[in-house]
Amino acid sequence: MDESFQRLYEKYHQDIFQFLYYLVKDREQAEDLVHEVYIKVLKSYSSFEGRSSEKTWLFSIARHVAIDFFRKQKTLRQRIMEKFDLDQAQIADQEPLPEEIALQREEIQMLYKAMNDCNVNQRTVLILRFIKELSVAETAEVLGWTESKVKTTQHRALKVLKNYIDKAMKEQVVTKDQGAMTEQEVVSSEKLSVER
Repeated sequence: MDESFQRLYEKYHQDIFQFLYYLVKDREQAEDLVHEVYIKVLKSYSSFEGRSSEKTWLFSIARHVAIDFFRKQKTLRQRIMEKFDLDQAQIADQEPLPEEIALQREEIQMLYKAMNDCNVNQRTVLILRFIKELSVAETAEVLGWTESKVKTTQHRALKVLKNYIDKAMKEQVVTKDQGAMTEQEVVSSEKLSVER
């Protein structure tokens, strides 16, 4: 039992911590919840039947611990942070340019804000599928859902993200256009003052 527990802890501790951190958005609280997860693992490991993988079993326990935490807090606010790194695969250089870092931070912040428009189930699916990289089947197992429900929830969540990003991009274009018109007005007024 001690060896099994130690192995589970070493293998999945970081994944469980990150999952809980994305949900509660607080490092100390996430650490406390990880401890609760492993206490539950200690108490129930003997009843683990192996019908699922250890990983999905642990994520399922972590999810339930988080739900219990939210219930205790009496809050229904959606609390999931997301840590997408959109440019990671595209940047070949080890040291990105400052402009790339600034753009990447803006994109990540935009995705954080976009996820706030998702409901709790949508956020949970996004975290499990894209941050923790679980398969549709594993995600369904963790959530106790059908694969079809996971796919539908994922589709709706991605649609929410897309709508938010499209709206934000349109707002940026309008802001830039307004700025460009102001510059043109300045140039026109300068020409008038030179002609006088």
